[in-house]
Amino acid sequence: MSANSFGKLFCVTSFGESHGPFIGGVIDGCPPNFLLDLDQIQKELQRRKPGQSEITTQRKEEDKVEFISGIFEGRSTGMPIAFLIKNADHRSEDYSHLKDQFRPSHADFTWQSKYGIRDYRGGGRSSARETAIRVVGGAIAKQILTKWNVSIQAYTYSIGDLKLENKEITIDANDIESNLVRCPDKELSKKMISLINEVQAKGDTIGGVVGCKIINTPIGLGDPVYERLEANLAKAMLSINASKGFEIGSGFEGSKMLGSEHNDHFDLQDKKIIMKSNFSGGVQGGISNGMPIEFKVAFKPVATIMKDQKSIDKEGKETVIKGKGRHDPCVVPRAVPIVEAMAAMVILDHLMINNSLNLKSE
Repeated sequence: MSANSFGKLFCVTSFGESHGPFIGGVIDGCPPNFLLDLDQIQKELQRRKPGQSEITTQRKEEDKVEFISGIFEGRSTGMPIAFLIKNADHRSEDYSHLKDQFRPSHADFTWQSKYGIRDYRGGGRSSARETAIRVVGGAIAKQILTKWNVSIQAYTYSIGDLKLENKEITIDANDIESNLVRCPDKELSKKMISLINEVQAKGDTIGGVVGCKIINTPIGLGDPVYERLEANLAKAMLSINASKGFEIGSGFEGSKMLGSEHNDHFDLQDKKIIMKSNFSGGVQGGISNGMPIEFKVAFKPVATIMKDQKSIDKEGKETVIKGKGRHDPCVVPRAVPIVEAMAAMVILDHLMINNSLNLKSE
């Protein structure tokens, strides 16, 4: 199996399975001599880790990252940064009954068909446990991006039919992190939590949408054909477990508009060219235009539910999948830091490819 790496110049390779002793990663291409805040990297992992609230899986993992190369006296050396995260609270026995069964909407059938073998313990390599590696890579990328005042903030836009309607709400990190669902609207967040609890009590799951805004992206990132910035962002987001949709700017709603309504007209502000609107979502012709990059990512309901489901086994015989184990009733709150991480790695990679900024540390 290949395709375990993401990025070109800033490249993150992950390894490990959900129920193995460790998961880990190697970051190649990190610029040298950057003072890294290791505590902040750990804080980013805390935002993603399981067991952080009653509306997430109750698997208890500290997700303590251990760096084993590429950092000296708190600074990046320019060499590969390798790290490990221990799997401490895996219960493989919870999955023993799935050894020969295919769970609906999981990767069981496709993996078995493609490779002839699969790690059925928690989904193995296809588990969302792997996303912890992305968060480490993204946390480092975010720190490098702050040197040029690029900031990335994701948030919960919707859970089920409940969505953020108030356009006056400020996308503020403190407000987002102040509630369990990471929605900037405090009143809406209470309704979202109630909905998740209601669904969970019925043994079911629910999906939603994560929104993301990238501020101060330089003009000129991306290329107009096969390396379009929005295409690379889409690939990054759709590589996240349970993601099923991506839209940037006006997205699908833009298809209902007229060209005269949708065009982002130019304006001059402090001798700087800007757009009066941002239906393009900060990208035009595959290239960043300096406006905020705004996109959304749709996440499906978690496939594992606490209800019996009819399925088949490896022999093609009918069977019943028993609802068992520890799983998120909704992945959206924990997906917020993962979306930020993937966005950070895409933007940093494009900065380095574009060579539009001097990436040497002061």
